[in-house]
Amino acid sequence: MGLMITTFASAADFNRATRVLDREGLPYQALPLPEGFEWLASPGLMMDVETRAALVDALGDSLHSSGWVDYRPAKEVPQHPEAETSGEDIFGGAALTLLTPCVADETKVRIIAEITGNLEPVMPYLNALMPHASYSPGAQTLTYLDGHRMVVLYPQRIAMAKPDELVDAWLRLADIRARANDAWARRGEIEPDYTTRKKPPALEILKWLPGTNCGQCGEMTCMAFALRLWAGEARLGACSPVLVPEQAAHFEALREICAGLGAPLT
Repeated sequence: MGLMITTFASAADFNRATRVLDREGLPYQALPLPEGFEWLASPGLMMDVETRAALVDALGDSLHSSGWVDYRPAKEVPQHPEAETSGEDIFGGAALTLLTPCVADETKVRIIAEITGNLEPVMPYLNALMPHASYSPGAQTLTYLDGHRMVVLYPQRIAMAKPDELVDAWLRLADIRARANDAWARRGEIEPDYTTRKKPPALEILKWLPGTNCGQCGEMTCMAFALRLWAGEARLGACSPVLVPEQAAHFEALREICAGLGAPLT
């Protein structure tokens, strides 16, 4: 049987879980943070399904993990320590508060990370340096595609859909941290850009819609509705099928995308 992996919002929660596992003599493996990634709150913790059940039984509601996904070996492993930022660290530390399977692609994951810094002041500078990003000053979001990954930056939160696995998510967060700190350090030589030039492809929205072409939104097809959402001409709440509890994960993903586009939710 395969392993599952989780992480925690703090090192204290990670240590508490491992103490219980050690006390009960339960098998587990730690996935250590790469060298130079100490700004991340917690390593990963791997175990089989039986051990996970025993840990949950032992800690109950006091187990504050970020969520559980099937463990997959990292496709890319950091080989060298991450370069430390020179000057002010506008990013700060990061803690994964959500780690779930990606509903659009079960071979990927979805994360939300809370940071101790504040990215809002650097967003116009990042927008100037990232010609394919979508910046919404009113919503204070910067949305872009990092390869196949959808990334939405908020002032103190980062939502990411379709990282390959946990280490890939760590690496993408490290890239965001490096970009933000570099742009902030060079802000005197960068003209800030407050405009929105390009939005994520409408097909990225379509992936999260029901695909039933039911017409309840007033459009003939889900593709037509995705295009209207992309253009800011429709509200997400018009899609009744995605509002049911069973579609909560899809709705949350769409909510993140629409927030990044500055599109209305209701």
